Amino acid sequence: MPKQDRAIRTRRTILLAAAKVFEEHGYQATTITEILKTAGVTKGALYFHFQSKDDVAQGVLHGQDQQLAVPERSCKTQEVVDTVALQAYRMQTDPMVRAGARLALDQQAIDLDRRGPFLRWSEVIGDLLEQGKERGELLSHVVPAQTAEFLVAAFGGVQSMSQVVSNYQDLDQRISVMLRHVLPSVVLPSVLAAVDLSAARGAAVFAEVGGVPPEEQEDAAPEQVPSTVTA
Repeated sequence: MPKQDRAIRTRRTILLAAAKVFEEHGYQATTITEILKTAGVTKGALYFHFQSKDDVAQGVLHGQDQQLAVPERSCKTQEVVDTVALQAYRMQTDPMVRAGARLALDQQAIDLDRRGPFLRWSEVIGDLLEQGKERGELLSHVVPAQTAEFLVAAFGGVQSMSQVVSNYQDLDQRISVMLRHVLPSVVLPSVLAAVDLSAARGAAVFAEVGGVPPEEQEDAAPEQVPSTVTA
């Protein structure tokens, strides 16, 4: 296996292990030792890729950003819905996304900069809403940036409740309800009438873009890399 490929696999192994540990224990209680044990790699391999637990956590937080691209639609409101619904579906099925969400909302992680996911998702949704406004899809009073921040905040609250109540099993349904309540105050009725807000939307978009479920992705088995070898 080429050295670069081995390094990519090792880094992914570490991040998947860290995601599992962060999701189970939270940032404060997680230790590098526990991540190493779960990943099955040496300390040298981990520190080749990450400088600290904070650095590993940032890698997991950024894992949320590796979203599949939502297909461009003639209706930008549908793109907004698809982006939100796809993220909900990925949270149900991808441990990296769940761990990133938990870290972002972990109020005990006082030393961890958790702003990134909120700012990045607000920008993504805001850009789509801005395009929708230019196309005449939104009500006249709507300020895209403000609405985007509200949607991101609402998503955070809904996913937190879903995690507690059903371990994310009902997240798709709860997000569908959230959008049905919020979007009528944002989008013109004539536009919204043609938008698919169903709970199954996220899974449908995932299949449309050729998403591969985590259990079917390329095996990321740990690589035992000596501490004296760059990984």
